[in-house]
Amino acid sequence: MTTPPGTIIDYRKPPSPIAAFGVSPVNLKETWQISYRTNDNFGKALSTVLTVLVPYKADFTKVLSYQVAEDAAYAGCAPSYALQFASATGGPLGTIVTQAELLLMEAALEQGWVVVSPDHEGPDAAYLANKLAGYATLDGLGAAINSANFTGISKNPTIGMWGYSGGSIASASAAELQQSYAPELRIAGAALGGTVPNITSVIKSINKGPLAGIIPPGMIGLSKQYPILKLGLDAAVKPEYKAKFDAVGKQCFVADILSFLGQDVVGMLKDPAILTQEPVKSILDENALGKHSPSIPLFVYKSIQDEVSPIKDTDDLVKIYCSGGTKVQYDRDLLSEHGSLAIIGAGKALAWLKDIMNGRKVPSQCKTSNVVSSLLDLRGSITLSAALIEALVDLVGKPVGPIIG
Repeated sequence: MTTPPGTIIDYRKPPSPIAAFGVSPVNLKETWQISYRTNDNFGKALSTVLTVLVPYKADFTKVLSYQVAEDAAYAGCAPSYALQFASATGGPLGTIVTQAELLLMEAALEQGWVVVSPDHEGPDAAYLANKLAGYATLDGLGAAINSANFTGISKNPTIGMWGYSGGSIASASAAELQQSYAPELRIAGAALGGTVPNITSVIKSINKGPLAGIIPPGMIGLSKQYPILKLGLDAAVKPEYKAKFDAVGKQCFVADILSFLGQDVVGMLKDPAILTQEPVKSILDENALGKHSPSIPLFVYKSIQDEVSPIKDTDDLVKIYCSGGTKVQYDRDLLSEHGSLAIIGAGKALAWLKDIMNGRKVPSQCKTSNVVSSLLDLRGSITLSAALIEALVDLVGKPVGPIIG
């Protein structure tokens, strides 16, 4: 492709309505799917898809890019498909995790913001290829701005980004790359929850545990950008587990978790040491966060007891960002774990995003807080309660958007 990144290739209305949990259509003013040009990990052109959600009484000068925790190596798990009515693919419970994240998108839509969600793993579901994810997120925003003639989005909107777990990786990567790659975007800040800075640490933390099923799609997703990794992985998996690994290419997150529940995934390799040797070591390091300090303010929220990614990795990432000049508000939550913080931390994240989207309380310096529970933050709890009530009302067909435009 010779067109610049962010160029719109095609667009359409989604074939099916956007639906909560795939079964309850959401009453949005408009929805669009945009095919646009972006880059892979190595700067090679490719196309991916952006889903655009427009609420009633929309403020077209405010755009939130929400990066879902797709966490799968199957393109059928991407939000452009997963958010649609009757989307059921990729094994048991299909795309339920992304469908659940629609509730957080609705909370943003109720502010009047236009919400966009990129297929940030690209057309081949290159999970954990994090430059690709960052480029796809930034170019999705460029495509959103270029869609003004049919979506109505402002040519110079105030932008926020939000993502949890796998979605935080794409969001953080976009934040790290933005200054050099897309400085024209007016990004007010990003909320990053359940951050996953280091892939190697995650493998050690989750192997043999309930979330061991994240490891195979991570390996397979990266191999789609690194042929040498694909060759090594094909040769490394023990024959008796090959079919199990191959099935990952047609499964979404929950199916992967169930397939490898509590199992020694690393032990399914003929030589587990390959994960810490070249070329795998360099590939994992290359896709870790912390390569650049973002120029935008960040709200980072993380469980101290996080069982997926050790809290120390996020502590270290925040130190890197702060030393490079990034203004970070960092909340370390004591009583949560990885999954629960996605919900109980959402209210404070949304409240923070509301402030920075409206030009209020922009962080002036780095601040780390140890909190017993994010639920004890009064404003965050009120925001979360309101969001949950609005989501329930939306399930029965209420027009999604602010009561007062």
